Amino acid sequence: MSDALLPPTGPRVAVVQHTAVCPPGRVGDWLVAEGCRLDLYRGHAGDGLPSSLQGYDGLVVLGGEMGAHDDAAHPWLPGTRDLLRAAVEDGTPVLAVCLGLQLLAVACGGRVEPAPSGPQLGVRPVEHEPAAADDPLLGPVPAGAPAVHWNNDLVVEPPPGAVVLSRSAGTVQALRLGARAWGVQFHPEVDVATLGLWADADVAAGLLEPVRAAERLADVAAADAALVRTWSAATRRFAAELRTAAGLRHAAA
Repeated sequence: MSDALLPPTGPRVAVVQHTAVCPPGRVGDWLVAEGCRLDLYRGHAGDGLPSSLQGYDGLVVLGGEMGAHDDAAHPWLPGTRDLLRAAVEDGTPVLAVCLGLQLLAVACGGRVEPAPSGPQLGVRPVEHEPAAADDPLLGPVPAGAPAVHWNNDLVVEPPPGAVVLSRSAGTVQALRLGARAWGVQFHPEVDVATLGLWADADVAAGLLEPVRAAERLADVAAADAALVRTWSAATRRFAAELRTAAGLRHAAA
């Protein structure tokens, strides 16, 4: 485990990172600004995972290019699914991003498959389901607000009991399990510089035409102010959930 991101007071959050180019990014910065302490567990760097979430007030699981079932090549994935399942069961707040959403879905009985129409890349508007209206995290997000997508796989069957909060082109883009476990297919944490690394890798691998990559990056840059406004506010609401969980944990201690 790496050194924690300070400050040392406030809610303590376990963060599972799967690849060097998918860091906590803006979400990490916004949580730290809200007084949270982030303990990074970097699977790609050989870090182990916590044996449980005891002592933690929340769990963040980030994205990555691997699939939710790629356990042989990425042996920390089963443990990540175990942590996600445990968090749902005990009410620990969760924010699971892209691959994180897919791992959350699989861990709790859902199904993930490659996107039938190909990768989802660039800026897409948030399309709320009716259930999102009173959701504490995504409910206040304006319908049509921009979100950054960069994914190949999708949740095609939500887990039993999941509340689907957003769909796009018929695919699950956000859901909640229990009271406080959220998964989003999009990337609230990403900035243009990080996204450029992903685009460059896809171009180098022959998966994306350079012209299309440039167009997608330009779209993200144009939407950047709205992205920061929308997802910094959502992250502050998640931090409020973390503070509630921290208060309950300390009261029970």
